[in-house]
Amino acid sequence: MAVLLHRLGHSAYRHRKLVLGIWLFVLAALITCVGVFGGKLDDRFSVPGTESQRALDSLSETLPEAAGASAQIVFTAPEGHRITESPYTAVIARTVAETERAPQVSAVVDPSASGAVSADRTTAIVQVQYRVQTAEVTTSSVDAIKSAAHAAERDGLRTSVGGSVFNSKGVHIGPSEIIGVAVALLVLVVTFGSLLAAGMALLPALIGVAAGLSGLLALAPAVSISSTAVTLALMLGLAVGIDYVLFILSRHRQQLARGTDPKESVALAVGTAGSAVVFAGATVIIALAALSVIGIPFLTTMGLGAAGAVLVAVLAAITLVPAVAGFAGTRLAPKPGSRAARRAAEAEGAADAEETTGRATLGTRWTKWVIAKPLLTVLAVTGILVTLMLPAADLRLALPDNGSAPHASTQRTAYDTISAKFGPGFNGPLLVLAETNDRTTATSSQVGAQVAAKLRTLKNVKAVLPPEVTSDPAQSVVTVLPDSGPDSVRTDRLVRDIRSAASDLRATSGASIAVTGTTAVNIDVSNRLSDSLLPFVAIVVGLSLLLLMMVFRSLVIPVKAAVGFLLSVGASLGLVVAVFQWGWLADVLGVPHSGPVVSFLPIILIGVLFGLAMDYEVFLVSGMREEWAHTGRARQSVVDGARHSVRVVTAAALIMFTVFAGFFPLDDSLIKPIAFALAVGVAIDAFAVRMTLVPAVLALAGRGAWWLPAWLDRLLPDLDVEGSSLQKVVPADSAEPEPVGAGGVRGNSGE
Repeated sequence: MAVLLHRLGHSAYRHRKLVLGIWLFVLAALITCVGVFGGKLDDRFSVPGTESQRALDSLSETLPEAAGASAQIVFTAPEGHRITESPYTAVIARTVAETERAPQVSAVVDPSASGAVSADRTTAIVQVQYRVQTAEVTTSSVDAIKSAAHAAERDGLRTSVGGSVFNSKGVHIGPSEIIGVAVALLVLVVTFGSLLAAGMALLPALIGVAAGLSGLLALAPAVSISSTAVTLALMLGLAVGIDYVLFILSRHRQQLARGTDPKESVALAVGTAGSAVVFAGATVIIALAALSVIGIPFLTTMGLGAAGAVLVAVLAAITLVPAVAGFAGTRLAPKPGSRAARRAAEAEGAADAEETTGRATLGTRWTKWVIAKPLLTVLAVTGILVTLMLPAADLRLALPDNGSAPHASTQRTAYDTISAKFGPGFNGPLLVLAETNDRTTATSSQVGAQVAAKLRTLKNVKAVLPPEVTSDPAQSVVTVLPDSGPDSVRTDRLVRDIRSAASDLRATSGASIAVTGTTAVNIDVSNRLSDSLLPFVAIVVGLSLLLLMMVFRSLVIPVKAAVGFLLSVGASLGLVVAVFQWGWLADVLGVPHSGPVVSFLPIILIGVLFGLAMDYEVFLVSGMREEWAHTGRARQSVVDGARHSVRVVTAAALIMFTVFAGFFPLDDSLIKPIAFALAVGVAIDAFAVRMTLVPAVLALAGRGAWWLPAWLDRLLPDLDVEGSSLQKVVPADSAEPEPVGAGGVRGNSGE
């Protein structure tokens, strides 16, 4: 692989105008496709084959308004008045008439007909039903309802609008994301000591992100793509794109500082650091693509979309970087006497130079401190991470609703008012579809009444509405209002109780029942994701053991990396539970609601953090392995190997953290916790695990850290991530005397 990438770097450098032109042409073509053919994003969460989804699909044919999107207009009378007073009932009737004229609305139910008036007669709800799904509801339709509700406020009523039409808005580029990119640019400037180099690093990353995102959006007319999938692809593409370019470009500049010809330097950088980039990117792609085996369409799209963004980032790093570097030539070389030039000289001089000058890099000082008492370090770091993991034992999963929306939003006001005046279950009704073999309306109504009577006897049921017959005479629908909210454990238990009562109902009424509705579908999605969590972890951990065993020819390193990965994931989930579920520091961090964690967050976190953990593991440990192969001194190789890679990995982790953290301020109940989890996950894995725990464990293991049984060594393929095979292709007159490892260190063939 290293030789192939070395040749690719040479070719991209020579044909830099063509390479850049191809990228810009592809980007322009994709943007044009999005503008001409771009379809709507689909934010439906469904699990094909589940009871709730089958019933919902049936209702979409026989009772579309029950399966379609819904909205609620909540009216509250002024203090000291009742909503049933004649002036206010007239205002509500006028609002109902205006709402009926809104686009896409199929039915509007007046509270006088539905009985949706609070017990204290101060609040009433107008129910609005659509024949289309939430993703198909236009902004103009929602605005028309808001306008009708707002008009009622002129007559003294307080109004708010909620319902399923208010869903995750997904992609939103605002000041916080721009600040994140600006901070990333600042980190690049500090790392490179050059504004030109920082800009050259950011340009290929941004082109890659734009191409990846445009490609994903261009598929929207043909594939169901959620706004969350697009935002996740944007976050990951931006974070790994900048990181991968950083790894290659920093290696290139280090070689330029030592006098290497620019063309040969960029080829060597692509062949060495680029090999590690390809490996790290491949692990992220595999982990994200593995989300498709869970069998949930929206999660499959999310994983494949993010994997595609990472793939484009890798391609941009190994093709655009050498092309752009070709335009800069020797101008990317650090100026003589600059900090960057001194760092390159120190890296070239290695330990001898350190002893002569008396200066030690930050990476060297940190690693020496960590391994001074390695057992104490291991126990301290492990103890801290295990402590952070403890809240994860209380992890509850659910999909967010309007109760997670910002406090100032109209949907949150409507949700809180309904919960206070009607009970939390009114925000998450359950639909029970009853079907018989007798296709007469009278029989369906009778069966529906029997089902409703049985449902009233179950625990946690606040009310059961009269059955409604669909266009299919064999069907009736019973609406159940739980006594608990849609994300409550009690509501989940009620769904299970209703399904457990199905056999009794079939015996007494001859009807088969199915629980459905938005709340039931969300519960089924969360349960499927929860059941898939442990198998997915097993797949990811097994994959990490195999890949790292092939890369480092060791047993200790893969096991250590897998355990460290689990500690990082556990600690990140623990912090997510503490903040988003328990509400710790919620006000300080601007978290609007404490409750269950987004159901697909753990799997997304595991998939993404796995790839990033392997990324940092390769860049850090490859340098240590090369020093071990060169000197045979186990403990010193940990120090010398870290000297060259800690700075770059630190910069990479800071960039990832700021990019992910830039999405945290978004008022989106799906994106906010994911951004938080990824940001803290990267920080924990990079600084606590890779830079602290890893050196301490390797120092403890000594020579045993690099041992692999001979028979296993022969069986495993050699991925040559470190690029040692390049010594056979580097020209003899090159200024680079030795092959160079992915971590930016001197090395040899590994004898």
